[in-house]
Amino acid sequence: MAHPTSKIILYYTFTPLADPEAIRLWQHGLCTRLGLKGRILISHHGINGTVGGPIDDVKAYVKETKTYLPFKQMQFKWSDGCVDHFPRLSVKVRDEIVAFNAADELRVDEHGVVGGGKHLKPQQVHELVAERGDDVVFFDGRNAHEAAIGKFKNAVVPDTSTSRDFIAELESGKYDDLKNKPIVTYCTGGIRCEILSSLMKNRGFEEVYQIDGGIVKYGETYGDDGLWEGSLRVFDDRMTVDFSDHAAIIGECSHCGGKTSNYENCALNSCNDLVLICEDCKENPDLLYHSQLCRDTANTLL
Repeated sequence: MAHPTSKIILYYTFTPLADPEAIRLWQHGLCTRLGLKGRILISHHGINGTVGGPIDDVKAYVKETKTYLPFKQMQFKWSDGCVDHFPRLSVKVRDEIVAFNAADELRVDEHGVVGGGKHLKPQQVHELVAERGDDVVFFDGRNAHEAAIGKFKNAVVPDTSTSRDFIAELESGKYDDLKNKPIVTYCTGGIRCEILSSLMKNRGFEEVYQIDGGIVKYGETYGDDGLWEGSLRVFDDRMTVDFSDHAAIIGECSHCGGKTSNYENCALNSCNDLVLICEDCKENPDLLYHSQLCRDTANTLL
């Protein structure tokens, strides 16, 4: 359980950075001095981070980070958690702060992504649905395994294992019938939709929106009493987050089909997959292999 005086923050901004390595050194030193852990990615397009620790140290981090002019208007999303939710501090420079394999296509300026979808506050999402009804399409900007435990009702969930799969999905023709419909993209904190919405518009999708602040901000506004259903997958040792005490359970156990939002690592060391498995099946170690192939491989290694 997180200490009541500890917090985790999620943040990003798209802005041109001339010297990402200098930003990396500054951010690494700042987090080390404050005793924060987490993951920060930096590129010429901007910064994307999640860090956690004692609330006063996290506040000091936010205050100092915002002294850098390109980061002055950056929004920070706060949630319960602490430094122990992260195994270490990682601050790296990459070609992209989210790996869509679109570094050459993505354009940013001091205002953010150029040509992305229109930002909608959670209340504006509801207004759009009230006005346009079933014409509105929710389009998941995350990986398919994240959507298995939580998504917007009746959302389109692309067949993706990583963000790198989205360009091929968009160019496959599967979604061409949506190109003249109002599309609301969504993802955990909003960053993936900044890129996805621009990729969609570049490929002929005419009316593309994104939820400002992503699922996190929507959940803070409506909890489980709006258009969201299920749990939110997060990428620290919390694994999942619920927005209320009455969150729907929409995930299905990979073995018995029962309802669950519990992820476990596949028991085979060479397998990096996560297994959705209910508490009853979890008691049987043989069921912690992701697939029959994993089980056959494990038996071969014995």
